[in-house]
Amino acid sequence: MRRGILITILAVVAFVAIVIARLPASWVVPAPPAPFSCGAVDGSIWTGTCASFVAQGAPVGDLTWDVHALRLLSGKLSANIVLTRPMGSVSGDFEVGFDKNLTATHVQATLPLDRDLLSLAPPAMRSLQGSIQANIARAHIITKNNMITDLQGTVEIHDLVDHDRGEVTPMGSYQLTFPGGTTPPAGELKDLGGPLGIEGHIVMLQDKPGFNLDLFITARPGAPQSIVDQLQFLAPDAQGRRELQTEFGF
Repeated sequence: MRRGILITILAVVAFVAIVIARLPASWVVPAPPAPFSCGAVDGSIWTGTCASFVAQGAPVGDLTWDVHALRLLSGKLSANIVLTRPMGSVSGDFEVGFDKNLTATHVQATLPLDRDLLSLAPPAMRSLQGSIQANIARAHIITKNNMITDLQGTVEIHDLVDHDRGEVTPMGSYQLTFPGGTTPPAGELKDLGGPLGIEGHIVMLQDKPGFNLDLFITARPGAPQSIVDQLQFLAPDAQGRRELQTEFGF
């Protein structure tokens, strides 16, 4: 009798395990008009795809995921996620623990700076266009207040153009490098060519989402007059560089 009960229990456990392993993603992923939804879902909750993912009414792109099931034993949800958008993509490993904080590693991104992406930026930056390439080895974010507490990697912005007030002003290309290992996270910013020579550093704020910038800026020969005029408000140093110190909040 006891042997029969044991076999029954094992059979039920095995059946549940099979159901969980093969649980269709469409059973748990919301469909429109939910705030976060997929136009079409395929695969399982462990490995699947979400076509036409929408977040808060904004189209995000197509998602694929591959959950690292063994990480669940340590109380963490970990998955490799790939987001594909028109003319761009983001891929990497993302992990969330019981504290709901997010750790991202091996993140590769190539994205246009379009209206959807810039909606996350400060209002003063939303007239910009260009493209962004990122190689992030590690980032840790406290999701409760969107604070970045650890960051290692490189971000490059190419062919930046400002469309403010109907004028088209080329701004050049830039590289931002975070070596990691500092609290708060700090990095170096430099130009990769264009009308402005820039060198300086950036420090992430720890009391609210945002960062501090401390830059030395030089207008190169041939720089648009609108850029030269704006720099006149900054006092030059002995080398002719103009220092800009400012804070951006999200």
